Amino acid sequence: MRNKCVGYCPQFDGLLDNLTGRETLRIYCLLRGIPAQVGKESAIQLARSLGFLKHFDKMVREYSGGTKRKLSTALALLGDAPLVYLDEPTTGMDPASKRLVWSCVSEAAAQGRSVVLTSHSMEECEALCTRLTVMVNGRLNCLGTLQHLKNKFSQGYTVVVKCKPGAERDVTVDAVNAYIKANFHDSRLIDTYLGICTYYVSDADVAWWQMFDVMERAKSKFAVDDYSVTQTTLEQVFLQFTKHQGQREPLPKRSFTQDMLIKIKKQLHID
Repeated sequence: MRNKCVGYCPQFDGLLDNLTGRETLRIYCLLRGIPAQVGKESAIQLARSLGFLKHFDKMVREYSGGTKRKLSTALALLGDAPLVYLDEPTTGMDPASKRLVWSCVSEAAAQGRSVVLTSHSMEECEALCTRLTVMVNGRLNCLGTLQHLKNKFSQGYTVVVKCKPGAERDVTVDAVNAYIKANFHDSRLIDTYLGICTYYVSDADVAWWQMFDVMERAKSKFAVDDYSVTQTTLEQVFLQFTKHQGQREPLPKRSFTQDMLIKIKKQLHID
């Protein structure tokens, strides 16, 4: 029963080098009690969706690191297990391969399967996760949707200003820099290139309407073509937590993670 309920992709591939990808998936189908014909079709479909069908009959020892990760992900998704754990599944993959994996994971979630993903890629978390948590020193420090975490833990805004092209563009850039600094004392110029200036405003107490009010006045006062105001990124929120990475705290007798796993097991009737 347990083999059918949980799919798992470990951080480090636990594959047998002397088997082919097809043989590896076939063995896992047998272990999970999947009928032979259904398992055969599912294995081919996963290999095609994850982009390693052309390597399907090669020995695993001949696989690249990225292809091994694809096979490990396929093993986790095999058999429609209601709960899937993926530990950094896209490590070592190129951008195109990552998106193939993301597509398969999104499809699994759309089918009603619960996917628990660990990743250091904020882009990956934003693309796949409906709820996120940040672990520091073995403890989960927060839990919520992407927007909830940004609202609760973000510190400031990112402002991008695009100045109109022309002979006076450098003058406009200098004027905008002075204007931003005068209105947002905690602002910092991050980058400027071809009249596009990026600022970080660290004052989280500034309201959205104040940000847009200041920028609308800048647009009417200077030769500003366009601008954008966004909350701090998920990566910046993540970095706020990791500042405390080295500060060890004693763990409680039973952590939040353990409580969560116990609840999941009860729901799935796993001993």
